[in-house]
Amino acid sequence: MSTPATDNRRARRWIEDWRPEDAEFWESTGRAVARRNLVWSIFAEHVGFSVWLIWSVSSAFLLAQGFAFTPQQLFLLVALPNLVGSLLRLPYTFAVPKFGGRNWTIVSGAMLLVPTLLFAYAVQDPTTPYWVFCLIAATAGVGGGNFASSMANINFFYPSDKKGAALGLNAAGGNLGVSLIQLLLPVMVGGAGIFGLVQASGGGIHLERAAYAYAGLAMLATAAAWLWMDNLATVTSSPREQMQVVKQRRTWQLSLLYIGTFGSFIGYSAAMPLLIRLNFWVPEPAPLGTGIYFAFYAFLGAGVGSLTRPFGGWMADRWGGARVTLASFVAMVVFTLGVLWTVNQLTPNPGADPAVASANAAWFPLFLGFFLCIFAATGVGNGSVYKMIPALWKASAERATAPGTPERAAALTSATRQSSSALGVIGAVGAVGGFLVPLAFAAPWVGDPLTATRAAFTVFTAYYVGCATLTWVLYLRRPVRAHGLAAAEI
Repeated sequence: MSTPATDNRRARRWIEDWRPEDAEFWESTGRAVARRNLVWSIFAEHVGFSVWLIWSVSSAFLLAQGFAFTPQQLFLLVALPNLVGSLLRLPYTFAVPKFGGRNWTIVSGAMLLVPTLLFAYAVQDPTTPYWVFCLIAATAGVGGGNFASSMANINFFYPSDKKGAALGLNAAGGNLGVSLIQLLLPVMVGGAGIFGLVQASGGGIHLERAAYAYAGLAMLATAAAWLWMDNLATVTSSPREQMQVVKQRRTWQLSLLYIGTFGSFIGYSAAMPLLIRLNFWVPEPAPLGTGIYFAFYAFLGAGVGSLTRPFGGWMADRWGGARVTLASFVAMVVFTLGVLWTVNQLTPNPGADPAVASANAAWFPLFLGFFLCIFAATGVGNGSVYKMIPALWKASAERATAPGTPERAAALTSATRQSSSALGVIGAVGAVGGFLVPLAFAAPWVGDPLTATRAAFTVFTAYYVGCATLTWVLYLRRPVRAHGLAAAEI
């Protein structure tokens, strides 16, 4: 029997009846509601990703604003938000059934004010010590946690045959936040123009402007979630039930694949501005220096990877997630070898010699072309791996029950809950790659950053080969016996 408190709670944007697998319900009611929640989920996640990666490009401007940090220190600054973001993804996933998807979107949006306002305060004082910057960069990880709760929430709204495209769009909208922050931050802070349409400011670098802008967007995302999103009362789960996925082998197998796709995407996105700055550009002569100015190109990789992610989900819906995932890893191997070959042609430039920067710049078109192809492959792989997750849990439920029975309906409901939990766990583990990738480029035991870069791409190539092999062995060689599905359905 409901109490007045319960009725009041449910009246505030709580949906009691939600049956996305019922075709009639979906067409008459579900589709419009799910689409509305998807739109505002994308916006909130987009702002979260932007805040998460604000250090990826701002770190390259810290020297111009008067801070004296080494390349190793700068790479650590861009890596720390990724580490914290990966650790937060698990509790953020559990928050959806505990508090409601709308409610948690409101809370997580408001929390973005912490890293943005702290960032704005710190960058205006050149005496701010490095350890304070590390703490503030770590708080930006809350933006990375938003991804897990957003994806888990949207997973509940859509039927299984539309999850691939919906999750792909939701993730792509968030991922685009990485590209836009890298495109717009240099303009907002006065560090660069944009394709001749906007001119760089002549008043120096002002990083705090970007922080204030995204604090305002965080408030807007919070208000939008309050006004136009919904909670699903049918989404109930205990932490114990959710943690069951941690005990399942397939959770960790898929996590290894997601490290390769999403870990690469977010890690390369964070490191790309510094990679360009250290290897292809020197600041003399002012104002734009010699070589390739990183601010003009840093956003391209994340933009390409974001745009291809929904195509990965769509292709996985059409041809099967396992097939598309295998193809993406094969492409990543080929194009990473291309980047490695290009990097091997570069000359180390520890003395910031304009002549060396100019010579290295001749190789930049090939470097950028191969790198953008890697980003495209990571986006496709991100979408296809996330399609595989609900498909595998649904297959297990169908294998254990008879069609049309109450047991089948209960099993499918449980499978949706577990797959949403798995999305959070796998997303958390995969995001750890975003911490490891920048660190690999700044290996402290290697004196020359270019040598560290070459070693890192060699290791990444080997990992992608391993992921391609794992995908083939587990999901394509004998998919029917292993999972109860044809290869096209995984």
